[in-house]
Amino acid sequence: MSSAPAVAGRDRSAGTAAAVAADGRRARRRAPRRTAARWDPAVRERTALDRLRAQDAVRDPALLPLRYARMAASPWTHLRGAAAVMAADLASAPHSGLTVQMCGDAHVLNFGLWASPERRLLFDARDFDETLPGPFEWDLKRLATSVHVLADTERLPGGCGADAAAAAVEGYRTAMRRYSRMGELDVWYDRITADVPLRGLASDVAEATLRAVEERSRRRTHHGAARRLVADDGDGGRHIVLDPMKRIDDGLTRDERVRAYEQVYDSYLASIPPHLHRLVARFRRVDSVRQIVGVGSVGMRVWLHLLEGDSGRQPVFSQAKQATASVYEEFLGAGGFDNHGERVVVGQRLMQSASDIFLGHMRVDGHDYYVRQFRDMKVIPTGAEISGFLPQFAAACGHALAKSHARSGDPQAIAGYLGRGTAFAEGILGYARAYAAQNEADHRDLRTAIAAGDVRAAERGW
Repeated sequence: MSSAPAVAGRDRSAGTAAAVAADGRRARRRAPRRTAARWDPAVRERTALDRLRAQDAVRDPALLPLRYARMAASPWTHLRGAAAVMAADLASAPHSGLTVQMCGDAHVLNFGLWASPERRLLFDARDFDETLPGPFEWDLKRLATSVHVLADTERLPGGCGADAAAAAVEGYRTAMRRYSRMGELDVWYDRITADVPLRGLASDVAEATLRAVEERSRRRTHHGAARRLVADDGDGGRHIVLDPMKRIDDGLTRDERVRAYEQVYDSYLASIPPHLHRLVARFRRVDSVRQIVGVGSVGMRVWLHLLEGDSGRQPVFSQAKQATASVYEEFLGAGGFDNHGERVVVGQRLMQSASDIFLGHMRVDGHDYYVRQFRDMKVIPTGAEISGFLPQFAAACGHALAKSHARSGDPQAIAGYLGRGTAFAEGILGYARAYAAQNEADHRDLRTAIAAGDVRAAERGW
């Protein structure tokens, strides 16, 4: 196992906190804040479609038509699947040099709620497939752009996307200034609770929404998933129900599945803390299927395992998801890891206030994976669900992103770079507007390529 790399300088020998903030202000020379608004498609060395096709090699060819069908559905789904395209575009411009552990795919619906190990509902980023040390503003640019694109896709009133993107940036700036004045342990212990995305709503609306979210989280448990996804075999056994758009047969016999699971068990066990070995050992595998998940992950190797505790009363769904090179690795390096599953796990633990206790990694037949619980009171909203309070939700996303960046980077230096005025916000918001338009053009190009027969797409994506 490789050790986690240092993602940001924390050496205070050179001076005081004021000096560190001054370092942040000097970073404006490398990347002036208002120039962040610039986007010129002429700098692209490859087309967006070429970037997407380059990722086909690590995916199941049989699922590629489904991937492109989902991406073609709307500019929003295109943005979700085109993280590699945006990574190259972000890397084409100067950056601040202020390094944090990036989420790597900080779009607005990559934030949501789930229960901490203490069963408290928290709000945080959720997926970290692309995580890597890099410039803090790249995450924020993707967040602000995604808010614009989502507002346009949901056909919200004019100006709503811009207002929500501004709320995301201000949420980040305000939170980062607060973290810059806090002690290290206070930053590390900070939590964002389920009510934060609802702040600013009328009290009765906020209370009703929070109650609905809490009730939904209580249904999204392993027991709830078992009621929906599991059926009896008729001979006393149970199996996961297949669905051609979500869960498919892995092509293995029952005995082959058992051997495959036993083969990887020790590898996974070595990646989790020793005190959890006893807990994991109390579960046995009942069934496994392949999963088709998301938009950007379609075609990746993903397995869903149904486990059952020795008591016979506790089902657990465990998901093993393939981890490949981050889309930023081409521009930032591998980040010190030779196992991409480990990269994802370490990045997630570093960025989240509280992580899944089953989170681990392994390597199987030359492929890296990370492992997590499939359902653990997770509530991931849809675009339609947050459209009525998009600015408030976006502000909470900015807050959560600042919290994650403050844990791994230097909040005093970042706060110094951000400043108190509007220059930084103007730069990020200008970029978000321009890149939302670019994403729409890239989406049209994909649909044109599909219509011309240059790209194969399934008849339906979901």
